[in-house]
Amino acid sequence: MASPQADLFVSSRELKWAPFSEGIWLKVLRLSPETGTWTILLKCAAGAAFARHRHLAAGEYFMLSGRMELRGGAQAGGVTAIAGDYGWEPVSVIHDSTCFPEPTEFIFTNHGAVQFLDEHDKTVFVLDWEAIQAMAAAA
Repeated sequence: MASPQADLFVSSRELKWAPFSEGIWLKVLRLSPETGTWTILLKCAAGAAFARHRHLAAGEYFMLSGRMELRGGAQAGGVTAIAGDYGWEPVSVIHDSTCFPEPTEFIFTNHGAVQFLDEHDKTVFVLDWEAIQAMAAAA
């Protein structure tokens, strides 16, 4: 008989922030090599932004503080997410613009990889559980 898995408890206060990109840091809450799923806490400075990217697996977020504007924000027909908001991002969705006009923190779970793209849709970087693990280990 297989033994049950242990519960997971993470005290995020005890984790170091790992740099992700200019003005964006992360803390690893959970990595799953078995499924490729990862959950991170993100801290974004005012004016920071994610580069253009495609979700190679579905993702979901929960806003803790601040403001995130996807696809130009609500004023441009996109989404403006604030504290308490939850969002689901389907597989293959491309985000040309994801920015943070004010300091922001949110939890993000992705069920696989995220592919960062240049203006010609060429892969610049693939963010998966292994890349996140390496970032956290270097912090």
